[in-house]
Amino acid sequence: MLSDLMAAGGIAHVMRSLRPGALLAPLKLLRPLHAAYRRETTTQLYHLNWLQTALPLPRDGKPVLVTVLGTDLKLLNLPLVKPLLRRVMRDRKVAICPNAEWMQPILERAFGDVAHIQPVPFGIDPVWYGIERQLVPEQPVWLAVTRLTRDKLGPLFEWSEPLFKGQSRQLHLLGPMQEQTELPSWVHYHGPATPEQLATHWFPKAHGLVTLSEHAEGRPQVMLEAMAAGLPIIASDMPAHASLVQNNITGALCRDREGYTAAMQRLENAAVNGQYGASARQWVQEAVGTWDDCAERFLALYNELLTHAYD
Repeated sequence: MLSDLMAAGGIAHVMRSLRPGALLAPLKLLRPLHAAYRRETTTQLYHLNWLQTALPLPRDGKPVLVTVLGTDLKLLNLPLVKPLLRRVMRDRKVAICPNAEWMQPILERAFGDVAHIQPVPFGIDPVWYGIERQLVPEQPVWLAVTRLTRDKLGPLFEWSEPLFKGQSRQLHLLGPMQEQTELPSWVHYHGPATPEQLATHWFPKAHGLVTLSEHAEGRPQVMLEAMAAGLPIIASDMPAHASLVQNNITGALCRDREGYTAAMQRLENAAVNGQYGASARQWVQEAVGTWDDCAERFLALYNELLTHAYD
């Protein structure tokens, strides 16, 4: 069932698509989750990824840690979802862990009286920190790694056309096509890419990563991995990106076509690109670290929840 759901693009994509059966998809997911929770009777603590997976929890009083991405916040706007989640959280210890600080005030307003809100950034595999880039100045390569939907692409094609069409620089687009999208002839589209392909083939030769997404999200993992690899980031100026990109230090936040053009031209200077890339890697090492660092953050919360579970 989960394999079929992933092949369809994930639960959020299925629900947005409004295809036949889309409204039943959450129920088909929640029912086996509820059965799994009840089956695992020796569980001392639940660690759940994403708010929606807390909905079918049994009323057993066991503590819960639940991670939150930006897409989860849209779930809170649906009828009854917020009161149902608050009902599940009553009479147990709960830690809600968004993977970016910008979500904390929103979650505090929704659940601050029934849960502890503690941002916990996900970690990064050490392989990304070991990547060394070899750039070709006369033919700059820029990457966009994203699911192909209208919101995720944003104005990428519109703003990029005068910079790439008929020019020596190249825009390589990687990711699954989740909405039928007409691609300009000057865009090099390669379909989905594995992490290994990004690490060994694409990131080492890229001048930087571009994302002009208009889609609410937490901390896009591919942006963190790119920064760990020493890639500068050019991103749309939205909270999810502003929490990662230090403007004119590790990359550029763009509000319009002119800012986007200026950022790309500036980062094609080898010295500037190298400086931004080094700053990006240093920031990620200090602020995020590895998955071992992430595990330690979660372990501390496990111990806190279990210590006070039945106070």
